[in-house]
Amino acid sequence: MSNDGVNAGWRRFLVAATSVVGAAGAVGAAVPFVGSWFPSAKAKAAGAPVKVNVSKIEPGQQMIVEWRGQPVFIVRRTEEILRNLKSLEARLSDPSSENSDQPAYARNEVRSIKPEILLLVGLCTHLGCSPTFRPEVAPVDLGKDWVGGYFCPCHGSHYDLAGRVYKSQPAPLNLPVPPHSYETDDVIVIGLDQENG
Repeated sequence: MSNDGVNAGWRRFLVAATSVVGAAGAVGAAVPFVGSWFPSAKAKAAGAPVKVNVSKIEPGQQMIVEWRGQPVFIVRRTEEILRNLKSLEARLSDPSSENSDQPAYARNEVRSIKPEILLLVGLCTHLGCSPTFRPEVAPVDLGKDWVGGYFCPCHGSHYDLAGRVYKSQPAPLNLPVPPHSYETDDVIVIGLDQENG
C-alpha cells in the first residue's frame, strides 16, 4: 500500500484490464464496420461471370440467359442471316457501331467474336423494354423488307440480327454487346472479357 491508502498495483491492474476490454470493444465494433465496405456474397454473385453452353442452339434460334439481372440474347446465326446483315447497312442508324456499347473485339460488321454466335443485352436502348426475337423474313406485321431481327413492342424500335438499330427509331443506339469470352468452342463466359480472360 502507498502512503495515501491506495494500492498502486491494483490501480495498474484495473487500468490495464479496462484498456484491454476497451480495445477489444473497439475492434469488435470496427470489424463489422470495415466489413460493410466489401460487397456481400449476393452482390458478388449478381455480377459474377455466367458460363453458357451454346452447343444446343439450333441455327436461326435464340436462347436467353440472365447476367447481372439482365437478359442476354444468344443467337446462332445462319449463313443467310450473315449475308442479310451486309445488305442492311444503308437502312441502319449506326451500322459500324461507332456510338454503341460493345467491347473492342465485337466492333466489327457482325458485332461478335465468332460470326455465327451473337450475344446482346436484351434491353431496348430507348426505355429498357425487352425486344422480341423476330427471325422470320417478311412477316405481314413487319413488312416485306424485314429480313429478321428484333422488334421492341413498347415503342416500335427495330434492330437487325447484329443488334443494330434502324434509322428513325425511338431507340438511339444499337443493343449493347456484353463482355464475353470463349472457354471452349461451345462454352461462353459472359462477364469475362475476351481481352482480359
